Amino acid sequence: MIPIAKPLVGEEEGEAARAAVLSGWVSQGPQVAAFEAEFAAFVGADHACAVSNCTTALHLALLAVGVGPGDEVVTVSHSFIAGANAIRQCGGVPVFVDIEAGGYNIDPVSVAAALTPRTRAILCVHQIGMPCDMEAILRIARAAGVAVVEDAACGIGSEIRVGEVWQRIGRPMGDVVCFSFHPRKVITTGEGGMLTTNSAEHDARFRLWRQHGMSVSDRARHASATVIFEDYPVRGYNYRMTDMQAAIGRVQLTRLPGIVARRRELARRYDAALAGIEGVTPPHEPEWARSNWQSYCIRLGEGVEQVPVMQAMLDAGVATRRGIMNMHQEAAQADVPRPHPLIRSEAARDRCILLPLYAQMTEEEQDRVIAALRAALDTTRRVRSNETRSLETDTAA
Repeated sequence: MIPIAKPLVGEEEGEAARAAVLSGWVSQGPQVAAFEAEFAAFVGADHACAVSNCTTALHLALLAVGVGPGDEVVTVSHSFIAGANAIRQCGGVPVFVDIEAGGYNIDPVSVAAALTPRTRAILCVHQIGMPCDMEAILRIARAAGVAVVEDAACGIGSEIRVGEVWQRIGRPMGDVVCFSFHPRKVITTGEGGMLTTNSAEHDARFRLWRQHGMSVSDRARHASATVIFEDYPVRGYNYRMTDMQAAIGRVQLTRLPGIVARRRELARRYDAALAGIEGVTPPHEPEWARSNWQSYCIRLGEGVEQVPVMQAMLDAGVATRRGIMNMHQEAAQADVPRPHPLIRSEAARDRCILLPLYAQMTEEEQDRVIAALRAALDTTRRVRSNETRSLETDTAA
């Protein structure tokens, strides 16, 4: 079976985790601090703060920009449900808008139309690794005086052109950027997340909140030559990353350029192979964006049904996933405001398929995926053709 994804981990990660275990410091400690420093340097941010996962990162980011009870946060429905959950954890109200035409990221025009006097922030998503139109979003946000949080759960290693300069996602264009290190992402720590910001004030809050609001960190207390006691000036959370995770993350970060380069190579092979297949539209990469290709998403043409294609590919030993979920179509978020119908989002979920893509994928495996897709499309076309002829015969009779 060819899986949809596969984390690239090996002996180096195992040795790093072993060393952390044997050091005696397994919770948040020196490995976390080193991972934060290396991550900030890699993306070009002033500050990076490691946390337990991206959902907790989103929660802290939204709190830091002032989202509270009754505040609205404009975001895209076409994303994982954690975004709306984090907004609601703050007491805020998600306001769902549609995706752009021809893509899978938030539509800036819809964002502008959804702003109200109650809007506190815009939560944009670099969906499946493709950078969203940050320049347009920032123009809207600055004109309205609202904050911008970037959900870059899938975005590590992606790049965006600002003017004539390319920069990595994670160098904050808005207020805060949030990352995930789940195994489905480009690099992994098993679970884990990171916040990057250029605001020293935000970073200080993240560090206080992630550890129960404790005024003195474990590292500072253990390193002190005099007796010191911590206090708890604010309410906080247990959102810490462990040193074992961070040790793995440091190795993964060194692998990242090679992983992204290989994923881009495989994406180009998909582009070339799928260009001539009827009924399939490959993803579009804007000229100002360089995706890490966390996922490779194809759109099926009219008359080609998603589930039969996916099932035929699964029968052939190739795993796929349907298009990105829509939060507004889930019962847990059915009460969320939608200024306009989310037609593009709904079509993308039901007409798109994610194909297997991972750094270890061989060309032979990728060719098997392409062959399985071709065969699945041919099968579904034959079935549809037979059903049409049968219907015509019945009608004539």
